[in-house]
Amino acid sequence: MAQAAAKRARPKSRSAPPARAARPAKRRGGLGVLLLRLLVLVLVVFLLVPPVLAVVYRFVPPPVTILMVERLAQGHGLDYRWRALDDISPALAQAAVASEDQRFCQHHGFDFRAMEKAMRANERVAARGGSKLRGGSTISQQTAKNVFLWPGRDYVRKGLEAYDTVLIETIWGKRRIMEVYLNVAEMGPGIYGAEAAADRYFNEDASDLTPAQAARLIAILPSPLKWKPVKSGAYVARRSRHIGGAMGAVREDGLASCLRR
Repeated sequence: MAQAAAKRARPKSRSAPPARAARPAKRRGGLGVLLLRLLVLVLVVFLLVPPVLAVVYRFVPPPVTILMVERLAQGHGLDYRWRALDDISPALAQAAVASEDQRFCQHHGFDFRAMEKAMRANERVAARGGSKLRGGSTISQQTAKNVFLWPGRDYVRKGLEAYDTVLIETIWGKRRIMEVYLNVAEMGPGIYGAEAAADRYFNEDASDLTPAQAARLIAILPSPLKWKPVKSGAYVARRSRHIGGAMGAVREDGLASCLRR
């Protein structure tokens, strides 16, 4: 009886509650870290892939560009027919040099004189309240952008464009740069390069383009979705005549001599 009473008198020991598992600390800035990693990945891709492609495209035509894919998605179609530089009328390259980059054979990818002139011109336009800005990009820069990058004017793209320009100037040389430029340049809705444009607008082969036709094709390059080389307005006609006149200086002064074999 005494033992039973002692058992009843003993306080019941309470077992300690099980320890809760420690919660992992919340990561701060999860979205920011993800975006940073994504940006690093994109930069790595656009820094490491272009050297490989530049070597490949030194010998093989680029199969497609980002702009071509974008325009195709917009419903513009895709007419892209590669032609060797020797199969394109020399007048088209002369027109490109006359209009886009008269020091193409002298510079190494960047024309700092043209950049300075463009900056001063843009400052004057801005002072007058205008919005039509002048570009100072060389044919080499435009080719690098067309082949490796996306359309736009942001600083990231401009930095990558400079990197890609150095690559193609080093690996391709002037003839290949001009050859690629005249083949991938947008010359109308869904129209890319000399052969497709010559056929579409003049029912000619690229090799048979006359100087006047070449000048008209190059005249529309700033706005190929807006302007046409045939049945065009006064501005394109005036611009074509100006390019035609400058082509004479290109021939006489040997400004396209680096394109000769």
